Amino acid sequence: MDVGTRITVTSPDQMRDLGRRLAKLLRPGDLVLLTGELGAGKTTLTRGLGEGLGVRGAVTSPTFVIARVHPSLGDGPPLVHVDAYRLNGGLDEMEDLDLDVSLPDSVVAVEWGEGKVEGLAEDRLHVVIQRTVGSDMAVTDTTAADVDDVRDVVVTGVGPRWAGEDLASLAG
Repeated sequence: MDVGTRITVTSPDQMRDLGRRLAKLLRPGDLVLLTGELGAGKTTLTRGLGEGLGVRGAVTSPTFVIARVHPSLGDGPPLVHVDAYRLNGGLDEMEDLDLDVSLPDSVVAVEWGEGKVEGLAEDRLHVVIQRTVGSDMAVTDTTAADVDDVRDVVVTGVGPRWAGEDLASLAG
């Protein structure tokens, strides 16, 4: 995987804003893999994607339903939000969800998809979210009260679709 664009996010609002900025780069057929521990901000980022894409319905974690489709309120693509956390069968189990049918016309965001859905598309965007608490990263623009909200986000484009995209623009 290529070196990605690194962004420091210091609040849930900034994570949603990152999702809104990311949505401006997305088009039908894009697959977005979201990686990070529980509570890292994957669903918050996806909520911002939904806002940026202008889709219907509240974007919430689809942990128990596995996948939710949020139709566009305008002429943009729908957002398919998948939580692969409870799926152990890899691509076989993902194929049961018919994501390959949805992918050409939708933006598909998959939480916990690393190692499970890469076979759905040659081109994908990989978003890795890590908490920075306890790391050696210098955080200068936060107070002690909100240091638990600080995240290190790395966005990496994989495949020809992302070769020409300016992911550095996501840094705001």
